[in-house]
Amino acid sequence: MAKPDWEAIETAYRAGVMSLREIASHHGISEGAIRKRAKRDDWSRDLNARIQQKADDLVRKQEVRKTVRTKTELTERVLIEATAEVIASVRMEHRGDIRRARELTNTLFDELGAQCADVVALEQLGDIMFDPDDKGRDRLNETYQKVISLPSRVKSLKDLSDSLKTLIGLEREAWSIGAVSEPEKTPLPGKNTDLTTDQAAELYKKMMS
Repeated sequence: MAKPDWEAIETAYRAGVMSLREIASHHGISEGAIRKRAKRDDWSRDLNARIQQKADDLVRKQEVRKTVRTKTELTERVLIEATAEVIASVRMEHRGDIRRARELTNTLFDELGAQCADVVALEQLGDIMFDPDDKGRDRLNETYQKVISLPSRVKSLKDLSDSLKTLIGLEREAWSIGAVSEPEKTPLPGKNTDLTTDQAAELYKKMMS
C-alpha cells in the first residue's frame, strides 16, 4: 500500500478549500489520521479561501434572486398596466355610449314637451286631415289621434322617465359615483310601485292644471 503524500495533504489542509472528508477521500486515508498529523506537526488551517468561496457563492445566489425578482416585478407591472388600459378604454366607451343615449332621451323629452305645449293645434290638424272612407272611417287619422291622445303622451312620459332613470344609474356607475338612497315609494292600487295608464293620466292632469 502506497504511503500517503503528506506534503500534498498538508498543502490541501492549510489551503482550507477542501473539507477534511474530501482530503481524506482523495488521498485514501482517514480523517482521524489527518487530524492526528496536523496536531503533531502544528498545521494551521487557513479558512480565508473557503470563506471567500462561500462569499462568492452567496453573491452569485443574491444576483440570481435579484434578477428573477426584477423580471417577476417587471412582468407583473406590464400585466397590471396592460389590463388597466383595457379596462379604462372599455369604461370610456361605456361613458360615451351612456352620454349619447341620455342626450337622445332628453331630445325625445323636448319633442314630447313640444307636443304637449299645443295639443289643440295637433287636434285641429287631425280634423283637417280627416278623410273618411265609404264607411265613414279614417284609419290613418284614428292612429294619429291615438298618438296625440293624453294616455299616449303619458305613456311616452313614463317610458322616457324610466329610460332616463336607468341611464342616470348607469352613468353614475360608470363614473364611480356613490349610489343615492331612493325615497320610499307610496304603494299604489293594483301594482305596488308601477303606475297604471289611468293613474298616470290622472297624475298628468293634475300636473297640467
